[in-house]
Amino acid sequence: MDRSQKAESVAYLNELVAGSGAVIVTRNLGMTVAQSTALRTKIREAGATYKVAKNRLAKLAIQGTDYEGIGEFFTGPTAIAASADPVAAAKVIVEFAKTTDKIEIVGGGMGSQVLSPDGVKALATMPSLDELRAKLIGLIQAPATKIAQLTTAPAAKLARVFNAYAEKDAA
Repeated sequence: MDRSQKAESVAYLNELVAGSGAVIVTRNLGMTVAQSTALRTKIREAGATYKVAKNRLAKLAIQGTDYEGIGEFFTGPTAIAASADPVAAAKVIVEFAKTTDKIEIVGGGMGSQVLSPDGVKALATMPSLDELRAKLIGLIQAPATKIAQLTTAPAAKLARVFNAYAEKDAA
């Protein structure tokens, strides 16, 4: 890798990290190509990015960002998972780590907060941004639905009373 390629790699990683809600650092312990492909596919589906990078370049890329504190995690064969949704990457990595012992969660960061492996696992248990949006919309729609039910209830009761009188008269 020559200097220009290294500079491009550092710029890409810096852009990736700077635009992320959370960054997870993993250590790859001999994953097969099939396992790596499966992980990358799941991460892509979740709207996240997974990048294997040289530790020195990754440390250069996080300088000047909120994630400077995670620099100590870059030892050995590491990779970075990042996503705009703070929970998305963590969920996929934690789920994948449960299925194989070839990947280890080293730590991560959410903004300027440095996360331990347990912190990353705790982050993965939280609802995702889409789930929170769905809950919020449900909470907003619930009162409107109640109001609609309350306004139509008296009319429905009157209709049932008139129907009962009509059936009584017909009999």
